[in-house]
Amino acid sequence: MFCNQCEQTAKGTGCNIVGVCGKNEEVADLQDLLIHALQGLALFAQEGRKQGIVDEPTDRFTYEAIFSTLTNVDFDPDRFVALINKTVELREAMKEKVAKSGGKTDFSEAPASFVPAGSVSELAAQGKALNLIENLDSDENIKSLKQTLLYGVKGIAAYADHAAILGQSDPAVAAFCYEALAVLMVPGLTVEQCVPVAMKAGEINLRAMELLDAANTGIYGHPVPTPVPLGHRKGKCILITGHDLHDLELLLKQTEGKGIDVYTHGEMLPCHGYPELKKYPHFYGHYGTAWQNQQKEFPNFPGPILFTTNCIQKPGPDYIDRVFTNGLVGWPGVKHINDKDYSAVIEMALAMDGFTDDVEASQVLVGFARNTVLGVADKVIEAVKSKAIRHFFLVGGCDGAKPGRDYFTRFVEQVPADCMVLTLACGKFRFFDKNLGDIGGIPRLLDVGQCNDAYSAIQIAVALAQAFECEVNDLPLSLIISWYEQKAVAILLTLLYLGIKDIRLGPSLPAFVSPAVLEFLVNTFDIKPVDTPEADLKTILG
Repeated sequence: MFCNQCEQTAKGTGCNIVGVCGKNEEVADLQDLLIHALQGLALFAQEGRKQGIVDEPTDRFTYEAIFSTLTNVDFDPDRFVALINKTVELREAMKEKVAKSGGKTDFSEAPASFVPAGSVSELAAQGKALNLIENLDSDENIKSLKQTLLYGVKGIAAYADHAAILGQSDPAVAAFCYEALAVLMVPGLTVEQCVPVAMKAGEINLRAMELLDAANTGIYGHPVPTPVPLGHRKGKCILITGHDLHDLELLLKQTEGKGIDVYTHGEMLPCHGYPELKKYPHFYGHYGTAWQNQQKEFPNFPGPILFTTNCIQKPGPDYIDRVFTNGLVGWPGVKHINDKDYSAVIEMALAMDGFTDDVEASQVLVGFARNTVLGVADKVIEAVKSKAIRHFFLVGGCDGAKPGRDYFTRFVEQVPADCMVLTLACGKFRFFDKNLGDIGGIPRLLDVGQCNDAYSAIQIAVALAQAFECEVNDLPLSLIISWYEQKAVAILLTLLYLGIKDIRLGPSLPAFVSPAVLEFLVNTFDIKPVDTPEADLKTILG
């Protein structure tokens, strides 16, 4: 195996024995084989679009299949067997439709005629033989750009899948996913040919996040400032972690009136700000962070745990018996819910002790998405003009277990009292409970939401730039971005597509970015690695 798609990849170069995330070689090879099969489907889907053939179920499946290869989503070999076979089935169905319409079907690329083997071990051997990443291109820089594109598409697919579940879709997003998968097979490309496709990935990801934003706010309302308890109250309980608002809504509906409190974990925290979710009285509080204390948090939670979207890490033996996975999420031997019926989770919650006492703790404020922030834009603008607010820092992104992420905690702690901090995604858990006070009644620490709510942060920045009649890059705004997995790659490409400059990225740079590509990013966008909080603050603020 070889995998370097996440920030914590082994030795900063790549995992080649077993994934630091817990992914074994067999799963890694099956994931590569699934991408290979999807490239074959992409060829015929692209040709189908030329003939006016757009098949929405195939597009939906493509999102799900690509999404399943993200870091910490699915590690169940048997489920990849089903995905690979389904991909080939859809490829052949699309090929037949294209043939009937007079389109091209004689593609010479290997994925167009790939025949899957009959067993898990044989499929894994097929995936291993591909040597997918190494064979993307013989040129180091083209391979680097193709990897960036591939990982960006994985992030796009995740957001597109979430949006589609809630009824929001755009065929242009799927069309680009097919285009990108096909580009990965083209030999002899130049840097000048690859860069525009990567920038287009950023543009398409912006659209995917816009769709998801429309879905979330259209169904659940625009988030409003909401205090969320970090303690607990006596009673039965369920912990839900992941990103999917629809899964949370279904859980809240199915537990209504049963005497069970629902607690969030990780990126579910911002869900407390949505009016149509916070209306449930048993939607109580938040338990735990994201990465750094996971192995301590989950065993101590006295109820079942429902994973949606991401597994984070394989559940430990001391709590694996009360873990349920949902949707694309999967681990071998872990109970999986296929039909959104959470009765087994509810039964376990009722059978367990739950919390036996009330514990008061601090609260955190969520709900500072674009509607809330722009609702007080006049105060923000006046505070900037009067110099009550000197600078804005967007400190957000992914969290992870690799050392060095305390940088983000120390950075926020040292941000001067006349500066604001906006944050989003699970990177916030390095400092989300810090009391930074306020400026003129506006909290200095504003939680914009989940990682996909980068869309909201972008809209805030654009609106402020319009108000000040300047470009976004001219605002007193600095982006301090932490990254871990492929959705962060997609968001970074979006920021670059928008022309945002002077981004600080950490805690380390992507292993898949070659020195020449890094030089291009530095020269074109002034992107740079984080230094120390002290040095970065001094450089930014002078």
